[in-house]
Amino acid sequence: MRRKDKQLTITECEEVLAKGEHGVLATINENGYPYVTPLNFVYFNNVLYFHSALEGEKLDNISECNKVSFCVSTDVELLADKFDTNYKSVVLFGRAEEIFGVEKDNALLELIKKYSPEYIEQGEKYIARMKEKARVVKINVEHLTGKAQV
Repeated sequence: MRRKDKQLTITECEEVLAKGEHGVLATINENGYPYVTPLNFVYFNNVLYFHSALEGEKLDNISECNKVSFCVSTDVELLADKFDTNYKSVVLFGRAEEIFGVEKDNALLELIKKYSPEYIEQGEKYIARMKEKARVVKINVEHLTGKAQV
């Protein structure tokens, strides 16, 4: 990282990943071009999880090359009068793989806890009813870096 004075610690990076409401997944398509997808996610146990439809370009890309990158930004504040921006961001790199069984159920429940914490019971019923209509992917984090200006 060029600006070491803005570098976040691992603990601070994990706080950004826990707090972030959405992120952007980067994959490589069959023509070698980057393909980015904004999506919801949850980070726990040092792994990032997201759900998706049963098919789509990001899944096709992952099946061809499971090396991915993921970016999350929080605390973004435009400082118009200073021509600058405050922010915290994390970029992680890892390998993506689909998960099944108990791990899939747990990841889906963690997504419910993050995005709909007041509806856990209804969320558990929703998972039981809909989990076969979704795929869940985890990114095993190999490297991450974070940066902030506050």
